[in-house]
Amino acid sequence: MFKKILIFIFILNGNSYAEFKLTNLINDLQSPWSITIVKKNTYLINEKSGNIKIFDRSDNTVKKINHNLKVLEHGQGGLLDIYYHEGKVYVSYSEERDNSMKSSTSVAVANFDEDKMNFKNIFQSQPPIRSGYHFGSRIVIKNDKLFVSSGERGGKQIGQEADKHPGSIIRINLDGSIPKDNPKFKGKNEWLPEIYLIGIRNVQGMCLSPFDNEVYMTNHGAKGGDWFGRVNYGGNYGWDKLYWGGTKYSGLKGGPKWLPGYDKPIKYYVPSIAISACQIYKGDEFKEWNGNALIAALKEQSLRKISFTKNNFKSEDIIFKDEIGRLRDLKITNGGKILILTDQGGLWELSKN
Repeated sequence: MFKKILIFIFILNGNSYAEFKLTNLINDLQSPWSITIVKKNTYLINEKSGNIKIFDRSDNTVKKINHNLKVLEHGQGGLLDIYYHEGKVYVSYSEERDNSMKSSTSVAVANFDEDKMNFKNIFQSQPPIRSGYHFGSRIVIKNDKLFVSSGERGGKQIGQEADKHPGSIIRINLDGSIPKDNPKFKGKNEWLPEIYLIGIRNVQGMCLSPFDNEVYMTNHGAKGGDWFGRVNYGGNYGWDKLYWGGTKYSGLKGGPKWLPGYDKPIKYYVPSIAISACQIYKGDEFKEWNGNALIAALKEQSLRKISFTKNNFKSEDIIFKDEIGRLRDLKITNGGKILILTDQGGLWELSKN
């Protein structure tokens, strides 16, 4: 392990600038997918193959934690998101069902332990599907409710079939039970009881805003049509009736960008940037960014900052691009520094110079 530091200049509004610093904390992770903060200087990191690692920033040590999960690493599937909350660790992962190569986006929870964690499933997306595509998946906790994104697994129209979990946002209690105020019990009689929102394709980022207590997400379009938007109660973002400005991979025209009656994203991306993680920034390191969204990209290898009010886009800046590789996950430390995971196996920290 070594430490590499990059200094770069971010142009502000075209006429002023600031110097920022990217510090490489780890450089030898294997396909890392997510990071969560346990406490100051202690982070958990998931690797897609199924490894959970604990990183102690105070002495730069990395240790593998044993666990009992049976992770199916297949295509885009594997061990996905990880989320620490009040002594427990929640993970989403792709799980083979019934030895059939059919799999689901599943969620499990364990008590946090630095040596071994024994996970128990609290959610399995139904039905299991034989596909290696579009598992999602991110986890957020809001008001003791667990929000989970479940990708549409390449099934396209399944995003409009609310009697199936893929292509939706799930909302459950922390023990896996179903909240009594979910949309099914408030007029959406045909929906499965766990479903909170439908019509998504492949959500790669989800976060809770510390300012308005709303959940926000980033979603992959097809060939173009990535977007950033809010998770709305009983909402429908329209996939695959809507293509959000993108087209089919064949090059043929897809559905329209938007139609009345469907939820509208805050920001669209055409062509695609391969949008990934998102966070709503709050901290002292970059005070001027408070309330803005930070958006990571895989293909474009960029970190973007979006200014918005409620559901209205205001402006966007590219903080950096083509510096450290494909950005997979973002987290904000208590001091406001930004942790960045890359597909190239790096954990980086963005701070002021």
